[in-house]
Amino acid sequence: MTGRFATLTFERQVAAPAGTLWEAWTAPAARAAWAAPSPAVTVEFLEADTRVGGREVSLCKVKGQPDIRCEVGWLELEPSRRSVNYEVISSEGETQSAALVTADFSALGDGSQVIVTVQLSSLAEDMEEGYRQGFGAGMDNLVDVAGRTMLQQRVIKAPRSVVWNAWMNPETLPHWWGPDGFSCRTKRIDLRTNGEWVFDMIAPDGTVYPNHHLYGEVRPEDRIGYELLWGENGPKHADAWASFEDVDGATRVTLGMVFSTAAEFQRARGSGAMELGQQTLGKLARFVRAE
Repeated sequence: MTGRFATLTFERQVAAPAGTLWEAWTAPAARAAWAAPSPAVTVEFLEADTRVGGREVSLCKVKGQPDIRCEVGWLELEPSRRSVNYEVISSEGETQSAALVTADFSALGDGSQVIVTVQLSSLAEDMEEGYRQGFGAGMDNLVDVAGRTMLQQRVIKAPRSVVWNAWMNPETLPHWWGPDGFSCRTKRIDLRTNGEWVFDMIAPDGTVYPNHHLYGEVRPEDRIGYELLWGENGPKHADAWASFEDVDGATRVTLGMVFSTAAEFQRARGSGAMELGQQTLGKLARFVRAE
């Protein structure tokens, strides 16, 4: 078998901070939102573990064609600066290509940029043109997703296990969830992979906002991934995740949301969603310190 080698470079500028772009690049919930290169392609994620030594496995599905399997292994992760991973593409048990993918992130004015270098080795067939088209389309999708991603962070002065247990306990989550003055009325709650939380958020003026969270990823004391629906089985308005990181005995909580459309992102930002999100994390901080 004779391999064919190529080095491909993709550069994109994004109207979002480098930290937001980094989360869009690495968070499984966000990657699922931009991975498919076109509407004709469906990407099914079988594994997603974004940490050094972790891997991501997905199936790329096109009607009438064999599934394409993609395995990504994370080799280096420097938040908001650089990631390195390998990527192996196969179909029907035959390896098509292997690549080393390096992504460099930097601030650029009010936004950021990412430069991705792909060192590609084509094996069963020449994959260079396919990579140019497919990876290029994926990068365009990344720009779109990063532009409608809202990111919240807070360092909470409590151990990660305490913060996690306050979040993933059905008895405690409804007590602190939501902005200041809001309360939760739970209909059903099952906080595990493929579980759900159906509840109403009640504003200080009595307005009721029906919510439905669908949990697709639960990695204990590490990460939660879920969909946000407008009411029980209603339309989706965001893909969200929360991650938990040790910081000198405290816990950095990152809460991310990819809104379904840019217009919905702008409406949320215009209505004070950033401030309301910080209020929610503030309630969590007060709750764990009070326990």
